[in-house]
Parts: sequence; C-alpha cells; structure tokens
Amino acid sequence: MKKIIKFEKADCNPCVMVSQHLDSKSISFEVINPFDNPELAVKYRVRSVPTTILLKDNDELMRTIGYQPEELNKMIAAL
Repeated sequence: MKKIIKFEKADCNPCVMVSQHLDSKSISFEVINPFDNPELAVKYRVRSVPTTILLKDNDELMRTIGYQPEELNKMIAAL
C-alpha cells in the first residue's frame, strides 16, 4: 500500500503550502513533526522541513524537500 508522509513544523510557511497543495488534490497524508518524533526523523533521514515522502510498504519511492509543486504532482500521480 502506498502512502504519503510529510514532516513539518506548524509555523513553517512552505509546510503550509505543501499541505494546501495536497489538500487541493484531495490527497490524504500523515503529518509528522520531526521535533516531536525525532526517532522517525532519523529513520527517514529528515534534515529539513517540509520533507514529503511517498512510501510503498514502508519503503521510500520518492521524496521532495520544500515546496515543489511539480515534484508533488509526480508523487501524487505515483499513488
């Protein structure tokens, strides 16, 4: 099963833009704050927010860092 996870911080403008982009496409995603969940940030090698990752059976298929609409659309198309 494929899913999108997004590492973000609440007061991050690019993080909000990624969420709005995914919401506008009616895409469900899991939001993770790397500061509240450092073990997951380490597991997925997150170094900055927003980091959006497409997973299939917990294996990474794609990743985008920051707000990159074209890359997010590719990720959505791969769902």
